[in-house]
Amino acid sequence: MKPANPLRTWLTRHAQVSLSSLGRLYRAPLASFMTAAVIGIALALPAGLYLLTTNLQQLSDRWDSNADFSLFLQQDLGISQAQALAGRLSDWPEIDTLQLITPDAALAEFRAHSGFGGTLDSLDKNPLPAVLAIKPADRYSDADSAAALLERLQALPEVELAQLDLQWVKRFNAMVDIVRRSIWIMAALLGLAVLLIVGNTIRLEIQNRRSEIEITKLIGATNAFIRRPFLYAGFWYGLLGAILALLLIQLTFLQLHGPVHQLAELYQSDFRLQALTGNEALALLLAGILLGLLGALLAVGRHLAAIEPT
Repeated sequence: MKPANPLRTWLTRHAQVSLSSLGRLYRAPLASFMTAAVIGIALALPAGLYLLTTNLQQLSDRWDSNADFSLFLQQDLGISQAQALAGRLSDWPEIDTLQLITPDAALAEFRAHSGFGGTLDSLDKNPLPAVLAIKPADRYSDADSAAALLERLQALPEVELAQLDLQWVKRFNAMVDIVRRSIWIMAALLGLAVLLIVGNTIRLEIQNRRSEIEITKLIGATNAFIRRPFLYAGFWYGLLGAILALLLIQLTFLQLHGPVHQLAELYQSDFRLQALTGNEALALLLAGILLGLLGALLAVGRHLAAIEPT
């Protein structure tokens, strides 16, 4: 007779205990679901806020990449001089595209959109300067590079004013960073809540099985053997809670996807909400399992040693 494979025996016992623990949860569906639901909500809140900040950061990156410069040239600068400046600037590697708006074109556009046509007719001369509309190259469109390019353009003698309104984007990024840090604090607090939920659930189960544990110890069972089903219970609670968290996040994403898409179309934008990636979903599952196991381990380590047969 061939000797039993130790590894196979070990795996078989763990599989049996794992299925047995899952069966206990199945036999108390309401209580198990309520515990898993609380864990799922606690995991879904920071994960959902993380997904929100990820989409906000994506939107901020789009704003950075769409940053355009407006160079208001000196009032007495001639058209030929403005064209010469445009020719020089078009050779800069930092600049992608450039458009010269002459004073006459700027006045005609202002007349068409301002509603002050009659007032403009009374002016002796055109008060508007020539303007260069500049779109930076992609690698120079982030906030820091754009600010450096703005200083360089402002230093040109032909330029009266170089304008780039990225200050509000920087403020927005600062607010997103504050929200992101707040999410980590919330995640830590809710992670602690998950530990307490799982720990308290396992504690109650240990108390309910006190007599069984005492008898098992009387026949020589080790603490490691008795601990195993409770650890698997924590594993299942954490896994089920993480699955519920993913479902909650996905349902919320489906509810928001349509309205966000319609709002983006109103602004002629192709922005789309981004769901959790496969790696992020896997990280959430692993976080739920780890918290479940840790909560069960802390509860078992504290309460199991106090139970001894008399």
